[in-house]
Amino acid sequence: MGSRLKRRSLAGRLLLHMLPVLMLALLLQWQLATWLDDDVLALLLGLIAALPLLLWATRRALGPPLSLFRSLAGTVNSYRDADYSFGIHWRSDDEIGDLVSAHNALGDTLREQRLDLVQRELLLDTMLQNTPVAMLLFDLADRVIYANLSARRLLNDGRRIEGMSLLQLLDGAPPALAEAMDRGGDGLFTVATADGEDEDIYHLSRRGFRLNGRRHELVLLRHLTAELRRQEVQTWKKVIRVISHELNNSLAPVASLAHSGAELLRRGQPERLAPVLTTIEERARHLERFIQGYARFAKLPIPQLERVSCTELVKRLKGQAVFSVDGDIPDAALRIDSAQIEQALLNLLKNAAESGGEVSEIRLRMRLVPDWTRIEVLDRGSGMSSQVLANALLPFYSTKRDGTGLGLALAREIAEAHGGRLLLRNRDGGGLSVAVSLPAID
Repeated sequence: MGSRLKRRSLAGRLLLHMLPVLMLALLLQWQLATWLDDDVLALLLGLIAALPLLLWATRRALGPPLSLFRSLAGTVNSYRDADYSFGIHWRSDDEIGDLVSAHNALGDTLREQRLDLVQRELLLDTMLQNTPVAMLLFDLADRVIYANLSARRLLNDGRRIEGMSLLQLLDGAPPALAEAMDRGGDGLFTVATADGEDEDIYHLSRRGFRLNGRRHELVLLRHLTAELRRQEVQTWKKVIRVISHELNNSLAPVASLAHSGAELLRRGQPERLAPVLTTIEERARHLERFIQGYARFAKLPIPQLERVSCTELVKRLKGQAVFSVDGDIPDAALRIDSAQIEQALLNLLKNAAESGGEVSEIRLRMRLVPDWTRIEVLDRGSGMSSQVLANALLPFYSTKRDGTGLGLALAREIAEAHGGRLLLRNRDGGGLSVAVSLPAID
């Protein structure tokens, strides 16, 4: 314990201060009673005489605790200002000593947490400042309150832009950025390079949130040129591999059959040419369908929108595919390109028929959800693994031996061209659900 005294309660310390005064008051009252021969008067005079001593003893007993309480109030105010460098000392081992120890322990904990928070803030700021993504934070008045180094280099030649308004910032920015900001939401835009011979591609992302009860907006500008070009090269390589594979699968047997046909003619056996020519025709037709499929995906026209009722759409599909309707068809209309949406849904129904489940389990469900009309194609096939689900919507990705990998990709392309989206998920109990969500109309 060192210099600490033996533990004594606060009540005991107060009693030790008051006891001598009380004893003195009793002694004085007894002496006065002997002199005055009047107990009441002696008691009154004794109390009056002992009152200054009682006040002095009380002040002496309560002085240190009162001083400590003032110190505690001061340190609490310091904590409120995030200053945790103060500590308090109390010599006595009593209840107040326990309070002081707890208070000092709290200060140590807050000080450690503050240091840890400072280190985290420094690490976060270092990461944000050095990220290649340009980051800007705007307040309610559309003024920049934070910008990292990438944003400064992109928008102000590396100079600070905090305090600038959005209008000031866009005044010197490329027109494509101003147009992207005016459109709102997320999207891609291109900016001509300094030499004017190429274009840089950027992705704009805007997110609103509330900080300390006030609206803020975070704007992210990501340079995608190099990444997209790498992806483009990889995509072209994959396209070339797929086309080369398909061409070889068709041309190799055609060349072999042509050689066999020439041998039959040389031997004078033309009657045996029919099966050879039939096989050559089948391979040529297959190759033609393959090339046409790629052409349709690459040259998807802009949707020609028209008002079509949900009932009419289902009726048209019924004449081209086998499925049953799950639930009631909504009494609503869609604004779509009928041919494209029918093609997308027929692709999904074809996939459902080839999923390995019973044809009788293929269902089409239509539902109205807020802002959307959702069309689901359901089956009870084998479903998809997590890896296949992650890649199923990529063009040219297929797990089928003779698949082109374009059915789902084309369906997604058509849905997104209509302002919608396509979502895949495995069903409880087995099977797959493919949902096409299209914007609802008034």
